[in-house]
Amino acid sequence: MAASGKQFTIWAFSDPHVGTDITFGRTSLADAIAQSEGRDPQSPGFHWDMAVDLGDDSGSQILPNDDEGRLWVQQIESLRDHDREQVYNVIGNHDATNADPDGNYDTQWWHRKWIDPAGESTATSGVDNGRRPYPVVGNWEHYSFEVGNLKFLMMADRNDYPPPVGRGDFGGYPAGSISLETFDWLTDHLRNSQDQIAISGHHHMVKNTTVASGSWEGVDNGYHGRFEYGAPIGASYVHFVGDEPDSGKIESFLVDNPGSLDMWLGAHTHTFPDDRFGGRSHIEQAWGGTTFMNVAALSKYHGKRNIPMSRVITLTHGSAKANIKCYMHTSDYRPQGWYDNAEREITLSNPFEAQ
Repeated sequence: MAASGKQFTIWAFSDPHVGTDITFGRTSLADAIAQSEGRDPQSPGFHWDMAVDLGDDSGSQILPNDDEGRLWVQQIESLRDHDREQVYNVIGNHDATNADPDGNYDTQWWHRKWIDPAGESTATSGVDNGRRPYPVVGNWEHYSFEVGNLKFLMMADRNDYPPPVGRGDFGGYPAGSISLETFDWLTDHLRNSQDQIAISGHHHMVKNTTVASGSWEGVDNGYHGRFEYGAPIGASYVHFVGDEPDSGKIESFLVDNPGSLDMWLGAHTHTFPDDRFGGRSHIEQAWGGTTFMNVAALSKYHGKRNIPMSRVITLTHGSAKANIKCYMHTSDYRPQGWYDNAEREITLSNPFEAQ
């Protein structure tokens, strides 16, 4: 049900990189959860009905392992006022793992074993999909769920592919990718969602939408490492659809079908909340009027431009407006808590109809 019978609130976060921050004694995900639930005396808590985690739960620069998986589960289990099943997850580039050629492990085994959006591995992840407040339809690579007339479309990054599309056996190559199957799945849903509010969740942004999401901008400006075998030109956006680089498939579809996608939620590029690059901020409209939002990172130590922050999106029954707030999880940039200068209001394609 919607909060207070009138409003519905989504907490959007990403990039906790738990294995990186723990080496500095910081529990990036658990700290953010405690703050959201009002258990940190240094900052206000806030209400949320569900959360989307947009990936890079791992901080590993090589393939993540079971120890980091257990660490992530330990931190997500710090939830007190919410159930684990209220958090919906996708794969980021650092989370990717290949199939074992000897057949011992499946593709993307780490995410499926420990983060587990499809409820495949309850014994290790603790996820019981029967307890989801909004049932998941699909699998670890792409799945949907609905809240009233909101339709969420969640898509995994396919960094498990061989280079240059993915990382192969080495490094968290940053260029984004989705499979052609996922692209077709996305567009089929959007063609049939005209009476709904469609929100997609993916680790990466779409090209030329938000901060440093243009060609070469991610590496030339220090946001991402430069890996020559990993398509550095596309380090900060969805560069591959299938094995085709810079296909423009997503952009073209959105331009040809304006209003089909209300919001694209992504992250991947860690930035300060006031950063602008290429004339773009964290929240912009592009490609047929879709609102693109980089929710940035919870990590403080993974990379050079880490300011732990997240976004809180509130919809009101009967209104086509959505309010977006920015929450600072440390005081490194601005005082911990709400950052009022980053608050935005956007217009949706349809009024929100709560369940």
